[in-house]
Amino acid sequence: MAYVIVNDFEGGTREQYDATVEVVHPPGGLPAGQTHHYAGPSASGWVVVAVWDSKETWEKFRDETLLPGLQGLDSGLPGPPQSTEFEAEVDR
Repeated sequence: MAYVIVNDFEGGTREQYDATVEVVHPPGGLPAGQTHHYAGPSASGWVVVAVWDSKETWEKFRDETLLPGLQGLDSGLPGPPQSTEFEAEVDR
């Protein structure tokens, strides 16, 4: 079962998103366990949707890469975001 994270960053911009991804994603790809990644402008800022192979993989990335990577990043997305997380069936 896939695990989906939707983060809505009020006031977020493309430039802030790019700065954040540069710090927390490996060059030229997605973090291990992330199967899909979508992002774009919303009425109030910037939305990021990430699909993970499991909740455990997401939590490991969050705790070991994302949160430490955001420490001291002045040009990143404003936070904390409004978040929605859920397990999703993968329709094949």
